[in-house]
Amino acid sequence: MAEVSRLQIETALKVIQDPYLEKDRVAAGQIRDIRIDGSKVVVDVVLGYPAKELVPAIQAEIREHAGRVAGVDKVEVDVKWEIVSHAVQRNLKPLAGVKNIIAVASGKGGVGKSTTAVNLALALYAEGASVGLLDADIYGPSQPRMLGISGKPETKDGRMLEPMENYGIKAMSIGFLIEEETPMIWRGPMVTQALEQLLSETRWGELDYLVIDLPPGTGDIQLTLSQKIPVSGAVIVTTPQDIALLDARKGLKMFEKVEVPVLGIVENMSIHICSKCGHEERIFGEGGGQRMSDDYGVELLGSLPLDIRIREQADSGKPTVVADPGGRVAEIYRDIARHTAAQLARQSKDYSGKFPNIVIQNN
Repeated sequence: MAEVSRLQIETALKVIQDPYLEKDRVAAGQIRDIRIDGSKVVVDVVLGYPAKELVPAIQAEIREHAGRVAGVDKVEVDVKWEIVSHAVQRNLKPLAGVKNIIAVASGKGGVGKSTTAVNLALALYAEGASVGLLDADIYGPSQPRMLGISGKPETKDGRMLEPMENYGIKAMSIGFLIEEETPMIWRGPMVTQALEQLLSETRWGELDYLVIDLPPGTGDIQLTLSQKIPVSGAVIVTTPQDIALLDARKGLKMFEKVEVPVLGIVENMSIHICSKCGHEERIFGEGGGQRMSDDYGVELLGSLPLDIRIREQADSGKPTVVADPGGRVAEIYRDIARHTAAQLARQSKDYSGKFPNIVIQNN
C-alpha cells in the first residue's frame, strides 16, 4: 500500500472553500496541522472566527475529501478557533482585556440598530466567543430591557463597575444607573465623557468581542465617540428604503473619516411575510443594502425580515437568538455574526503586545 503524504492531504483539502473568507481552507491558513499514522490521518483546523454551529459540517467535509486519498482508511478532524486582537485607530490603544470592539451604527433611528446589536452579541456568544455589550445610546438606552436585566451594577473597589450579565454576555448601560423613565437631558460633552467612563471603568474581564450599540445619527456625538473608542470594525444597519440608505451612507463615510474599517451592512426589514396568508411584500423597497454594498465595496452581512416576533421577543427581554435558537431568524443572526467575525479576521492584526518595551538605564 502506498504511503500517504501530507502533500496529498493538503491537495485534497484545497478544494474546500471557506464561505465566509472566500478562500480555500489551506490558503486561509486554517489547516494548522496534519498528522499521518499509516492509514490514519488527523487534521487540526483552526478558524479565525467562532463557528460552533458549523463544526459538524466542517468535520464531515474534511473527512470526505481527505478520505478519498488512496491509502487513507480513517480521518479524524479537530476544529477550534483562535480570536486575535485587530488594529484600532492609530491614535488609540486597545482596551485592556478586550480583543476587539465592534461598533453597531445607523445613520438614523428606527431601523432596528439596537435589536441587531443585541442579537449580534448573543449570536457571537452562541458561536463560541466571549462577548460583552455596551449600550452607548445615552438618550434612549434599550439594552437593559432587551436583555431582561434589572437592578444596578455593583462596585467592589469603589472605582470599577461590575458588568451586569444575562444569557452568557456581559453588559453595561446608562440605563442600569438611572430609572427607566428618567430623561437624559445632557449636552454632547457630558454624553461623551459618560460613555468613556462606562467603557473604561467597567471590569469587562477577558472578551473576544465587545459590541457597542452606538447612538443613531452621524452628528458630533457619534463622530467624537468614533474618534475616542478604540474600534476594530463597524457594522452599519439600514433598511432598504432610499431615505434610510442615504443616512446609512453618511454613517459609512463617518467611519472612513476616522479610519475605522466597515465590516459590512445589515439590511433590516428587507421583506414582510404576512403571518396569516404568507404573502411576501417588500414594503420598504428592494435591494438597497446590496446596492450600497456594491457601491462601496463592503460586505452585505445579511438581510432580516420584518417579523413581529423579533420585536415581541426583544421587548419581552428575550431576544430572538435565545428565544427561538432553532428558528430561521436566529439562524440569520448567527450567519451575520459569522460573516462579521470573519470580515474582522481579515483585517490587520494588533501587534502592540508583541513588541518589548525599551528601557534605558543609567548605570
